[in-house]
Amino acid sequence: MRFHALLTASTLILAFATGHALAETDKQAKQAELRKVAAASLQDFYKAQPSLEADVAKAPGYALFTTYGLSFIIGGQGGKGLVHDNKTNKDTFMEMAQASAGLQIGAAESKILIVFSSVKAMNDFINKGWVGSGTAAAGAGTGKESASASGGATINNSPYYTLTSTGLQAGVALGGTKFWKSKDLN
Repeated sequence: MRFHALLTASTLILAFATGHALAETDKQAKQAELRKVAAASLQDFYKAQPSLEADVAKAPGYALFTTYGLSFIIGGQGGKGLVHDNKTNKDTFMEMAQASAGLQIGAAESKILIVFSSVKAMNDFINKGWVGSGTAAAGAGTGKESASASGGATINNSPYYTLTSTGLQAGVALGGTKFWKSKDLN
């Protein structure tokens, strides 16, 4: 009976330890994938607007997100990304969601780049992350070539850029976007 109890306890301890190790490996794999996507997205922004490379290099940091959305009068999109601190070389993994209503139609995969104007703007974004918006935008993309037009959006006085990778978007809408730290990846 004692042997059976010891065997059961040992099995449970091993299961919990293995589960934690697998979860940690999964977390690291997801972080690595987000870093890879962010690096590729940054290169896409540089191709679309070469002056961004110098802006990103001299900024305190930047945020990159890949989003997926659908809209027909009411719209929504969501995605994941990261904030990179250029000084410490640290990444904070984040998520985002957006809801909008207005004269709009579309379905698209987009990339968002925010180039922070100050360390305070970057830290406020990481810790507060809320952005309200009214937008007028149009975009089209084929996956290799991108086009996007928007009204020079900013977050905390930091420029906000969008590339539409695939799909179409058009319209005028009021909306709100929420960015937050990922509980699973930090």
